[in-house]
Amino acid sequence: MQEKKSSSTSTEMANKNPKKANLLDHHSIKHILDESVSEIVTSRGYVEDVRMSNVRLLLGTIIIAIALVAQFYKKKFPENRDFLIVFNGILQLIIHTKEKNAILFTYPPEGSFTSTGLVVSSKLPRFSDLYTLTVASADPKSISAGQPVEFTKSVTQWFAKDGVLVEGLFWKDVFALLDEYAIEPKKKK
Repeated sequence: MQEKKSSSTSTEMANKNPKKANLLDHHSIKHILDESVSEIVTSRGYVEDVRMSNVRLLLGTIIIAIALVAQFYKKKFPENRDFLIVFNGILQLIIHTKEKNAILFTYPPEGSFTSTGLVVSSKLPRFSDLYTLTVASADPKSISAGQPVEFTKSVTQWFAKDGVLVEGLFWKDVFALLDEYAIEPKKKK
């Protein structure tokens, strides 16, 4: 029932507002696919966890404030550059260790038996048509965490020649991956 409802929703969305990418632009293709993945995952009852984004925004704001003070008050606060380097380092550390290629962090679905949400990440290497989508647990050490699942497929099967995303095919593949994660046997400790 959920799958029929979701597939009819995807058909309605495709008819209302087709998503179009520049097929010569790697970033445009990845952006359209990542945006669609977020829609698909949230349509399955997962709520986006924006805490990591908020931390990044806060650190970015602090870095900008320090940079402004360093620019206009060089003589009064010569140590501002040191703070700027430290906060930039912290921001890069968070991006490198926590986020990696993540496009979406979620809370567990309401009414679910699991106590952990998802981390959905993707890769589309430059000069390649192979899109890799990975679904893993937000807390891999949790007892309710499932094994990560992924697929790697060519983006050429999801786009028409004019660059319009064939959402039905893409939604079907992502739904299958989410279903695979849900039934994947739990890891043994």
